Amino acid sequence: MTTTTELIVCTTCRPPGASREGLAAGEELLDAVFWAQADGPASAMASVRVRGVACLGGCSRACTVALQAPGKASYLFGDLAPDAETARQVLQCAALHAATADGQLPRQARPERLRGGLLARLPAPLAASEA
Repeated sequence: MTTTTELIVCTTCRPPGASREGLAAGEELLDAVFWAQADGPASAMASVRVRGVACLGGCSRACTVALQAPGKASYLFGDLAPDAETARQVLQCAALHAATADGQLPRQARPERLRGGLLARLPAPLAASEA
C-alpha cells in the first residue's frame, strides 16, 4: 500500500565555508527538486509531497533532506549536492519510501547518491495505544 511520503529539504543549508551571500545551496536543491518533480512520472510523484524548511540541524553536513510518513521509519540524509541529478535521486528515494509498508530503505535499494550520507534513521513513532 502506497502512502504519501513527505520530502523535506533544508533551505538554509550551506556547505562549510560557503559564502553567506546569494542563494543558499539548500534553496538551490529545493528548486531542483521542484523542477525534477514537475518532470517526473505523475504516478510516482503523486505519493511524494515536497516542502522546504528553514533548518534540519545537519549544518555541518549540508545539504540535508528528510523523509517521513505516518507509521514509517524516518530518514535524514546529508552531504548532498544541490544539482538536478541529486534532486532526481532524492525524489526516487522518496517514492521508494512511500511504497514500503514500514519505511525501511536498505542501503542497496536506495539511489546511489543516497547510499552514503545517512545522518539518522528513526523508527516509526509508537502508536497511541503503545505509548
